[in-house]
Amino acid sequence: MGQFAKITAAIAAILFSTPAFAWEPTKPVEIVVAAGAGGASDQMARMMQAAIQKNNLMKQPMVVSLKGGASGAEALMYMKSSQGDPNKVLIAYSLIYMLPLSAKIPFNWRDLTPVSVIALDQFVLWDNASGPKTVKDFIAAAKAASAPFKMGGTGSKREDNVLTVFMEQKTGAKFSYLPYKSGGEAATQLVGGHIESNVNNPSENLEVWRAGQVRALCVFDKERISYKTKVTDTQSWNDIPTCKEEGLDVQYLMLRAMFLPGKVTHEEQAFYVDLFQKVTQTPEYKDYMERQALKPIFLTGKDMIQFLEDDDKQNATLMNEAGFVAK
Repeated sequence: MGQFAKITAAIAAILFSTPAFAWEPTKPVEIVVAAGAGGASDQMARMMQAAIQKNNLMKQPMVVSLKGGASGAEALMYMKSSQGDPNKVLIAYSLIYMLPLSAKIPFNWRDLTPVSVIALDQFVLWDNASGPKTVKDFIAAAKAASAPFKMGGTGSKREDNVLTVFMEQKTGAKFSYLPYKSGGEAATQLVGGHIESNVNNPSENLEVWRAGQVRALCVFDKERISYKTKVTDTQSWNDIPTCKEEGLDVQYLMLRAMFLPGKVTHEEQAFYVDLFQKVTQTPEYKDYMERQALKPIFLTGKDMIQFLEDDDKQNATLMNEAGFVAK
């Protein structure tokens, strides 16, 4: 082995070594997904499961548990009822803010123990490859249609539905929002022509975009997706214009964050902060961020709490403006 190879191996050994913690799991850890199979949360959970196993980041295995019942309320209430159990970890997204407002379930993200924010998710306006080629043409077609265009999404009165309402408010076009069990199902419905559009995360439409079955019209962010490697024969993620560039000024980013149940110890929390920080340094995570067009980020402690407080306020404002807060 050459000197460079020895140095690289030494760095890797330090990076992925598991230090002695005051606490570590003694049985399999359940990563709870508040959605159905095939969606972005499920995909991310399985990436982390693989990264932890391949890089020996934890002695115990991590198992993925899908609890998407009642639009994700099953997962939230499951975590809330698991106080003090450090062998369950939730992969959370904007559901933690929106569902308690729309469904009045007795849940607040403060009931749980924050661990880390590990990524930010963007949303893209997609139509079928045989449909309009630009946002302008898509909106014109929606306005001219005899019946409202069908917009597929994941969950009623959630981020996909909110984006649909804002599109209506900004453009005057009318959409009929159809909630599905997962982004994967919404993608299948779009390919089959059962809906005219969806606002899936990049990862949820990745394979059908690569296959040329759907078209990416614009991304709901203030800046383009950064990745410039070609995904389709002709386009990279960076080639997708922002919706604002196309005359549709709607923006939204969604957190991907890890939470433990409430009332766990500081030692238990510290173990998972370290674990997920190591995950963000693995080749699997870095490859996943680019392939799925996610924004990499790592926040914990006071920075995470501040992020959650600000994000909570923004989502509450959006839900109120969309008229989705239960009275």
